Amino acid sequence: MVIGDWLTRRERLTPNKVAIVDTLHGDRRVSYREWNQVANRTACFLRDRLGIVKGDRVAVLAMNCVEYLDVWFALGKLGGVMQNLNWRLTPHELTGLIRDVSPKALIYGSEFTAQVNEMRSNLPSVENYVAVDLKAAENDCSLSERDAFDPIAPPQVELDWDDPWVICYTGGTTGSPKGAILTHRSITANAVNTIVSWGLTQDDVAILDSPLFHTGGLNVFTAPLAYVGGTSIVCKGFDPDQVFDLIRDGDVTIYFGVPTMFIMLQQHPRWPEADFVKLKLVISGGAPCPMPVFEKFWARDVDFKTGYGLTEAGPNTFWLPPEDVRAKPGSVGFPLFHIDVKIVREDDSECEPDEVGELLIRGPHVCAGYWNNPKETKEAIRPLVDDPNGPTWLRTGDLAMRDVEGYYYIVGRSKDMFISGGENVYPAEIESVLHAHPAVAESAVITVPHEKWGEVGRAIVVTTEGEHLEENEILEFARQRLASFKVPKSVVFVEELPKTGANKIDKKLLMDNYGSP
Repeated sequence: MVIGDWLTRRERLTPNKVAIVDTLHGDRRVSYREWNQVANRTACFLRDRLGIVKGDRVAVLAMNCVEYLDVWFALGKLGGVMQNLNWRLTPHELTGLIRDVSPKALIYGSEFTAQVNEMRSNLPSVENYVAVDLKAAENDCSLSERDAFDPIAPPQVELDWDDPWVICYTGGTTGSPKGAILTHRSITANAVNTIVSWGLTQDDVAILDSPLFHTGGLNVFTAPLAYVGGTSIVCKGFDPDQVFDLIRDGDVTIYFGVPTMFIMLQQHPRWPEADFVKLKLVISGGAPCPMPVFEKFWARDVDFKTGYGLTEAGPNTFWLPPEDVRAKPGSVGFPLFHIDVKIVREDDSECEPDEVGELLIRGPHVCAGYWNNPKETKEAIRPLVDDPNGPTWLRTGDLAMRDVEGYYYIVGRSKDMFISGGENVYPAEIESVLHAHPAVAESAVITVPHEKWGEVGRAIVVTTEGEHLEENEILEFARQRLASFKVPKSVVFVEELPKTGANKIDKKLLMDNYGSP
């Protein structure tokens, strides 16, 4: 079945609709017809110049750019598989990931020439190195060579829904990253679920400033908008000033970010003057979002809400109707159209309302498992204990609860939760409270061993510019708002919190640096 050539299908339906606004090249506007022609040239270049055929992998190490999207959708036409690499990783870490997937080609941005040169001798599978622009290293080719190829689509490739399209690595903030196999089925199902459940249309315009090595950059809005015929404004990365400019001057209707991005926007001098009237949807994901962030948006009459997803599923999984945003603060709402969820105890029995358990997910948007990792795949995607021959469920490792009215809430990562004196403690709850302090810019809570209580919390705090706080001030603020067993027993002040490439707080690095008693 021909299922991978999205852009040829979309061009036939809406050839003159603007698909992309390229902010890296003077806000260049690209129609679906123009984009498809470039993607066709790219596909022919990959096939005829690099020898890429169905099933071959192509790694990409680059900042956000239109060329990145060209490669992604060109590989869809060929049945090739994109490995999107986190550019914040070291050459040593990247080498391990690339060797795991054995791509035939590595496409890189000129910013990463030094890293690529350092890895070359350790990447036996890579036959061709391709620079995104003209600044190719000696003996490498440039993606600009595609201009000499035909803008007509290459011969159609027969694909199955379960054929892989992207190998996207999990964030790795709590352990080693794993390559989730995103198939044509899972990416398409996420697009359909999002369009139908979130109400996306051809009139929607999104800012694409989340990194494309992360599922949020690929699949929260980018793929769904290409599917429905909307527009993505491609930005090199997250820049608060640029976001405010685009909201003021552009036709932006939807915006996705992680909590850190929204906190930076709210701390920016332009926040008070920003006009969000044209935005129908602003959604946070990737990590728990502190309640004060919600409240500042609500005070501006923006229905800001939190979403939930993960690399292995979608990532879009829930939807909270606009009328419930303030009535159900912090809720992610209900499962999307073609998704089932379940909250279970350790023995896989289903939890009662308001009982915290592990969130399980099933649906066509779930990945096909982890690349070259059958052990982890079998552990993560398996049937319920009491139904061994039944359907498989994705074990998210996330803790959730459902209230009596059926609304779902994400409590935190099971690996983040700790037990102090026999009581379950969820760092996300504490972080939300600490963030409400007017002198706190950011906070994170980790655990440290304790002789009496087993484990206790330690708050890592960044103060707002020009402010000074003492440890006892933070702890007293927490005591007034939290049960005593939840209050951190120590505070460490730092200039900034380490972030992953997706702008999430790097808890693993915090534990390495501050997790000793």
